[in-house]
Amino acid sequence: MSRIPTPTLEEAPGPAQPLLAGAKKQLGTVPNLFRIIANSPSALEAYLAFSGALAKGALPAPTRERIALAVAELNGCDYCLSAHTYLASNLAKLDDAEITANRNGASNDVAADAAVRFAAKLVRERGHVGDVDIEAVKRAGYSDAEVVEIIAHVALNVFTNTINVALGTEIDFPRVAARKAA
Repeated sequence: MSRIPTPTLEEAPGPAQPLLAGAKKQLGTVPNLFRIIANSPSALEAYLAFSGALAKGALPAPTRERIALAVAELNGCDYCLSAHTYLASNLAKLDDAEITANRNGASNDVAADAAVRFAAKLVRERGHVGDVDIEAVKRAGYSDAEVVEIIAHVALNVFTNTINVALGTEIDFPRVAARKAA
């Protein structure tokens, strides 16, 4: 059970209700992550705007899911690991071997491997990476914009990991447990 209320669409604060209704229209359901963030309509609005903007970025959905899996594993977030394992398998069409590699901070896809390794290092080092790390991602073919988006996806996922771990968000996806936390 979550440490604070996980309001339904009808129980959410007034300003959050249209945001949750939009999520339900788009997704067909309102995940508990959205519902728990709805306790603060401002935080929900910020989360939806940030994630929505990044979804329109240059990084393809499979790479975004790979990054989310690596970050969730490192941060020990069972909720995010469960959600992104489901999304990686069902929407991004990643196989079990790839999902395992992603959870280990790598990828079986050469180009994606550079992005996932960089994302994992950002988490482990709390952003304190060096020139060599940026150069490695760029050598793998990523543009400056994509490097910024990798960093932004790490930040977005750290936010959701922190919300879910701190508040004990009830998992509403097939459960996957993290093996470790940074």
